[in-house]
Amino acid sequence: MSSPADSTHRSATELKITEIFHSVQGESDSAGWPTTFVRLTGCPLRCSWCDTAYAFHGGQWMTIDAVLDQVRDHGARHVCVTGGEPLAQRTCLPLLERLCEAGYRVSLETSGALPVADVDPRVVKVLDLKLAASGEAARNDFDNLEHLQPHDQIKFVVADRKDFDEAAALVRAHGLERWTVWFSPVWETLSPAQLAEWLLDSGLNARLQVQLHKILWGDRPGV
Repeated sequence: MSSPADSTHRSATELKITEIFHSVQGESDSAGWPTTFVRLTGCPLRCSWCDTAYAFHGGQWMTIDAVLDQVRDHGARHVCVTGGEPLAQRTCLPLLERLCEAGYRVSLETSGALPVADVDPRVVKVLDLKLAASGEAARNDFDNLEHLQPHDQIKFVVADRKDFDEAAALVRAHGLERWTVWFSPVWETLSPAQLAEWLLDSGLNARLQVQLHKILWGDRPGV
C-alpha cells in the first residue's frame, strides 16, 4: 500500500508547490515577522474548517534549488513551510534541512498526523492537533510528542466549547505545557473574545492567538 507521500512524490529533489509568497507571519511565536511562505500541495486530511483547501490539488513541480532561489529573492530571514500537509511529501525533509543550512529561521506547520521524528531539529515544528469539530481528531499521532524540541509549539484550532474542553483535557493529560500551546478560534464560528474568556477561566498555561493575516487582508490565498 502506498503512503500519503507517494501520491505527491516524483523524485528526491522535487516537490509539488502550490505557492511561494512573502507576507507577515500571522500565527505562532513568529507572528508579525516578515516571512516567506512555501506552501506544498496535497493533504491526507479533510478538516471541516480548512482554509487552504485550494492546496489539496494542482501546484507545480519544483526542484529544491528552485524553491531556495525564490525564497532568497524574497529576502526574509523567516521561512514557513506549510500546506496542505507538507510532510505528505517526502522531499519536504531535505527541503527543511537545506533551508536551515542556508541560515533561515525555519518553521513547519504540520497536522500532527504524520511522523515528525526525522524533521531537522533546528526547525520550529508547530503541531496542529485536531479536535472533534475538525472531523479528523482520530488522526492525531501522539507519538510525535516524543520528538518535539523545547522550541516547538502546539496549536489547537477551536470551533466551539466542546472543542475547547477537549483541548484543555489533552493539555492536562499529555503535559503539553512543556511547550508553547496556542488556542486559535475557527474564523467563522467562534469569536476571539469568547475563546479568551474560556482560556482565562481555565487556568491553563496557554496562549490565545488570532490569525493576524486574516485581520490584515481577509481570507485570501497568497497573503
